[in-house]
Amino acid sequence: MEKTKKYTGLFWGLFVLSVIAFFGVYVTVGGPCIMILPFVCTFLAKALDIM
Repeated sequence: MEKTKKYTGLFWGLFVLSVIAFFGVYVTVGGPCIMILPFVCTFLAKALDIM
């Protein structure tokens, strides 16, 4: 079997940045913060190696 390099550190960083962006948009604009949720969920799943 071939081993592939996992970039979990990168995905954890992107997850944290997307959560910060989510709360930043929530505080400033409010409603459109829902547009950031796919990034939050995707980066969390990649960081946990679910996907």
